[in-house]
This record gives sequence, C-alpha cells and structure tokens, in this order.
Amino acid sequence: MVSAKHLIQMTVGATLLGSMVLPVGAQESDRTPIYTDPPPRVTPLPSDRPSQVSPLATSFRVGALQSDFTGSLWVGSHQGLARINPATGVIQSQVNVPNRFIDAMTQDKVGRIWLGTYNGIVRVDPRINQITAQNFRLPSNRVLDMVIDDRGFLWVGTDQGLAMVSPDRGLLMTTLQELPGVSANALSLDQSGQLWVGTLTGLVRVDTASAFILNRVSNVPGSSIQSMATGPQGQLWVGTSQGLFVFDANTGALLRSVTQMRGRSVTDITFDNTQSLWVGTENGLFKLNPYNGAIVSQVPNLPSSHVLAIATDVSDKLWVGTTEGLGWVSLTTGRASTHEAFASQRVLPE
Repeated sequence: MVSAKHLIQMTVGATLLGSMVLPVGAQESDRTPIYTDPPPRVTPLPSDRPSQVSPLATSFRVGALQSDFTGSLWVGSHQGLARINPATGVIQSQVNVPNRFIDAMTQDKVGRIWLGTYNGIVRVDPRINQITAQNFRLPSNRVLDMVIDDRGFLWVGTDQGLAMVSPDRGLLMTTLQELPGVSANALSLDQSGQLWVGTLTGLVRVDTASAFILNRVSNVPGSSIQSMATGPQGQLWVGTSQGLFVFDANTGALLRSVTQMRGRSVTDITFDNTQSLWVGTENGLFKLNPYNGAIVSQVPNLPSSHVLAIATDVSDKLWVGTTEGLGWVSLTTGRASTHEAFASQRVLPE
C-alpha cells in the first residue's frame, strides 16, 4: 500500500484562486484534508498518451457541455464559452474567458459553472454571466476532467495529476502526489461517494475525505482510460481506445466487455433519465441497452462522427459536442440536427 507520506504533502498553506487566501492558523473540519501546495511537475507523459489535436486547427471543437439550474446549456468549445437556450438554440450570452480552449465543465452545489481549460480552471456565476474566480496553480494547468463530490468539493483531473479545490473559498486544498498512471484523464463518483480516476495505466479509486488511494486496477484493455460513468445499477462503465468495459465499483473487478463496442475508441459515456446508455466514439454516437450491451440505434447526421461530449435530457434533447461543431438529437424522433452557430463553417464573434 502506498503510504500517506507519498500521497499528500502535509504542509500548511494555501493556494490563490482569484485573490482569496486562507489565513494562517485557520481551521477546517476534521473531514477536510489539510491545505497543500501543488506538487512539482513530473516528467513528461508517456508517448502512448492519447494525442491532442492542435487547438489552432480545431477552433470549432465542442469539448464540454453543461446544463445549469436555470435550464440553460453552457457550451465550451475551442471558440470559448457560450450559453444557449436549449429549447430554441438561441445564444443567450457569451463570456470572455482567459483561455478559449475548454475541454471540461461542471456545475457546483450552488449552481456556479466551472470550466477546465488549457490554462487552469475558471468559475463563472450564471446569475451575472461573469468570471468570479480562476486558478492557474494546479499540478498542471492542462485540465482534462472535473467532478463535484458529495460534500461539494471540486476534483480536478489534469495531465500531471489530481487536485481538490474548495468552490466556495477558492482554495486548492489537496493534491494527490505520485498518482499511478500520472494523468487523471476521466473522473467519476461511485454510489458510495468515492472517486474513480481513469489514468494512462488503468483505474485508481480515491477516498474523497482523505485523498488516500483505496484501490488500483491495471487489467483494463487498452490501459489508457478516455471516459467513465457510473451507471444506475452502481457499476462503473469505462471507455478506452479498445472498447467499453464494465467494472464492479466496490472491488474494481472487470465484469464484462461490451461486445458491440469492441475495437471502438470510446470518448464519452452517459445515461439519460430513462437509464438508456449513450456512448460517444471516434466514429459515431450509439444508444445501447445497458443490460445486454445491444446497440439500440446509431445516430446519423451529426456535425462529425467524432464525439467529444454528451449532455442528456436538456429540453427533451440530447446535446452532442463533436470535433466539427455542436449537434442535438430529438429524444422524441431520434433525429439529429446541427447548431449552425457552432458549425465548422462559422466562428462565434468576439
């Protein structure tokens, strides 16, 4: 077992997010990890890390989608951040963000939107459509995924490790050092509230209260994890470049490989309100039966067959971010359409 000494740097201090600093001697609850500074940068990632396309060549990529408490849909692309009315598709506002290349997004417990970019994290208040905090002192500023845990803390996966941030106080609270697999590519909470991290070499389960590693799983076909989701039955669904796999979220045991997805590069996984499973790949969007893995349908006519992000049940639509723009699927008819304002032929105005 890896010792706590190598997991958390137990030094008292605080990291700036905006201009907020924890006063010296301030106390947190017994369940809150001690504040730490980020670890030093480690050696460059292995050459087998999934390649990232140059942002200059893909300004129309839509890599992150997030609905908010008002019913709006936030669209994070390599054009920047926009807020749309999902019922009409009308762009309600655009937010000028420090870095336009957004590949991760989540909403915290009080409705604020967090963006993961090529240059750190940014907090946006949807009530005023303005940035209210930002952080550039993570283990790495290249953010790959984010999730809010059951206590309301923000976990940030970067290409150099994992960090936890307090959304309210704006402080970097914990960094997980020497993360097996280095890069926290994908994050998902299981039904017991623990965090699963998909890395370059498999899966790591992390205790969200202590940031200690609880379990490691290395027998994942394809090794490098690209996407994850916890299903309604509590199982962990994992996507790699070689397919879709189901794990026991308590033990980490591999339960099965989804036959219909074998050989497909799985880029995003999500469940809708009817418990149907939606799987985005580099070559199409599929609706699956989560019990037997059968393909129910494949969605044609998206802006691109290379899917990057999926948001379900937003104004009776399934929204899909691709390498060539934003599309949506009617959950009534199953038909796909392209949002012309985010299509590859057009760029949002400054």
